[in-house]
Amino acid sequence: MLKNIVALILLLTATASQAAEFSNEECLDCHGIESFAVPTGKHGEGPKRALGLNDEAFYDSAHGKLTCVECHTGIEKLPHKKGKLAEVNCIDCHIENNKVENIGNLKRKKSRLHRKFTAKVRVDETTRLYVDSIHANKDVKDNAHCSSCHTAHYVYPADNPKSTTYRENSPEMCGECHEKSLEEYRRSIHGAALKTPWKGKSATCTDCHSAHEITKTKGLDAHRIVTKNCGDCHEKEVASYMSTTHGQLAWLGNKDVPRCVDCHRGHDTCSIDDLGSKVSKQNKLKTCRECHKDASASIVQYKAHGNTSNFDRYPAMWITGKLMLFIVLLVLIFFYSHSLLWFYREYKNRVIATFTKDSLTVKYRVKPEKKHSDVHFQRFPWYWRLNHWVLALSVMTLVLTGMAVMYPDTRWAVAIVSAMGGPHVFGIIHRTAGVIFLTAVFGHGIAVIMRVRKDKNFRWFGPDSLLPRKKDWEDMKGQFLWFFNKGEEPKFDRWAYWEKFDYWAVYWGAFVIGSSGVVLWASPFLLRFTPGWVFNIAAIAHGVEAFLAVTTLFVVHFFNNHFRPAKFPLDTVMFTGSWDLEEFKEERPLEYERLKASGELEKRLVKPPSKMANIIFHILGFTLLGFGISLLVLVLIGFNTRGLV
Repeated sequence: MLKNIVALILLLTATASQAAEFSNEECLDCHGIESFAVPTGKHGEGPKRALGLNDEAFYDSAHGKLTCVECHTGIEKLPHKKGKLAEVNCIDCHIENNKVENIGNLKRKKSRLHRKFTAKVRVDETTRLYVDSIHANKDVKDNAHCSSCHTAHYVYPADNPKSTTYRENSPEMCGECHEKSLEEYRRSIHGAALKTPWKGKSATCTDCHSAHEITKTKGLDAHRIVTKNCGDCHEKEVASYMSTTHGQLAWLGNKDVPRCVDCHRGHDTCSIDDLGSKVSKQNKLKTCRECHKDASASIVQYKAHGNTSNFDRYPAMWITGKLMLFIVLLVLIFFYSHSLLWFYREYKNRVIATFTKDSLTVKYRVKPEKKHSDVHFQRFPWYWRLNHWVLALSVMTLVLTGMAVMYPDTRWAVAIVSAMGGPHVFGIIHRTAGVIFLTAVFGHGIAVIMRVRKDKNFRWFGPDSLLPRKKDWEDMKGQFLWFFNKGEEPKFDRWAYWEKFDYWAVYWGAFVIGSSGVVLWASPFLLRFTPGWVFNIAAIAHGVEAFLAVTTLFVVHFFNNHFRPAKFPLDTVMFTGSWDLEEFKEERPLEYERLKASGELEKRLVKPPSKMANIIFHILGFTLLGFGISLLVLVLIGFNTRGLV
C-alpha cells in the first residue's frame, strides 16, 4: 500500500512539474493561429499539414482540462523541433489511470488527491478492450489508433452529437478507412433508415461491431459480438436463431453453419421483400443451396427464425413445443411431488426416542437401524449391471455434449467445447455416445424378449414382467395413501411401479431423442426429399426430451434409488448386483415369500461383497452421483439463461 501511495505522489509530482513548464497559452501562440501549418514534402514542397487548433473547441472537449505538455511530452523549449516531439500515448495514460483507481483506500470521492487526478484523465475501461482489439495491432499497416476515431484534440463523449464517435456519425468516421463497407452500408436498409430518423433508430457501425471490441471480421469472437449486438434490435429473431442448430453450432465455432451475415449480408442488408435480399422468396432457395447443395426445393420450408410462441406463423412448431412442454410439466409435477411426499413420509416414520433430564422431556427422531445378515440375494447378474454402466456413462456423455449445444452461450458450454477440441470433435463424441446409448437400450430389449420367449412359464403380466399391470395401479394408490398416513405401506413384488416408470421412460426417451437425433444427423441426405420444417420439429423434440431426461434421471431416479431416507446416501445394488437378504425381505416382501415358497430363494443366495469391493463400489457410485448432479446444475444454469422452448 505504501509503495502504491508513493508511486502515485511521484507520478502526480512529475506530471505537475512537466505541465507547469509550458502553459497552454504559450503553445497557442503558434497553434492558436488557424492557418498555422507545416509543409509535408522533403524540401518544403507538397501539401501542408495543418497544425492550427481551435482552442474554444478544445477547452469544451473531454480533455479540455489537460495541458498540452501532459500529452505531448519531451518538449524542452519553444518553439520545438519536430524530432523532439514524442508520440502521444493515449493507451498508457488511460490504463495507468485505471491502475491508480484500483489502489484500495485512494478510491474515495472525498479525496482531494483523487479528484485532482481524475479531473485530468478520464477513467475509461474500454481502453482495455481496444488494446486487445485488431485496431491496436501494430503489425497492421496504417491501422486505426485513438485519434483516428476520436480526433486528436476535439474528444467529446460518445453521446454528444459533436463527437465523431456519436452513433449517427460513426458510419462516416469508420468509412474513412472502410470505404467499401461504407458504400455498401449506404445502400442497405440500415443506412437508408439512418437518413430518415423520424421512422425510428437504425443500426450504425458501433451498434453491430461495438466501439472498441473490434476483432477479425471472420473470427469466432466477431460472430459472437455481432450476433449479440443484432439482438439489441432484433431480440426475438436472435433468440429464435440461437435455438436452432445453425445458431447453436455457429456460436460454438462450427464454420460450416450459417451466421447472420451469411444469409442477411453484413453491410448491404436488405429488407426481406427486396429483390436484392438473399432471403427473399426469389433468392431463398439459392441461398440455402450455398451450404446444402443437393437439397430439394422444399428446404425453403425450414424456419430459420421459427419459434414455438407464434401459432399463426409456425403452427407445427407451436403444437410440438406445447405438447412437449405439457409432457415435461406433467411428469415433473407428478414425480417431484411423489419424491417430496415420500421423503416427508419416510422422515416422519423414523423412530421417536425420548429422554428426560432435569425435569425436561426431549423428543428426537432417529433413523431405524437396518437389520443385516451374512447372506445376500442375487438381484442382478453381471451382464445387466454392465448394461447399466454403459447406459449411465453414455447418458452422462450425451447430457454433457448435448446440453452444451442446447445452451451454447453459457460460459460453461463455451469452455467445455473448447477444452474438448471444438465443435467438430464435440459432435463426434456426442454421436458416438448416442449410438452406444441406443445400442444398449434396444439391445437390452431384444435380449429380454429372446429370454422370455424361451421361458414357457413366463407370464407377460405376471410378477416378473416389467409390463404395467393392475397391481401397479393399486400399489401407487396405496403408496399415496401411506404418504398421507391414511393406510399401510403397500407390499411390492419384484418390480415396483416407479421402477417400471424408470424403465419405460428410458425407451420413450430413446425413441424420441434417438429418432430426432438421427433426423438431425442425417439431414444432408434427408434434405434431398424431406421438407425443411421436419428439422425444426426434430430439434424441438430432441432438446426438450433431453431436458426432461436430465431433470427426471438426476432428480427422481436418484431420489428413488439413493437419496430417500431409507436408501441414503447410496444404494449399491446395481453395482454389487445383490441385496442384503434382510433388506430384500423388507423392500420386496411378496417376491421374497414367492421365491421362498417355490424353493428358488436358496438358489439365488450369494456371499456378500468384500469390504474392499464395497469401498470401490461406493467410490464409483458417489462419482457417478456427483457427476450427474453437476450436470444437472449446469443444465439449470442454461435453463435460467435461455429457457426451454
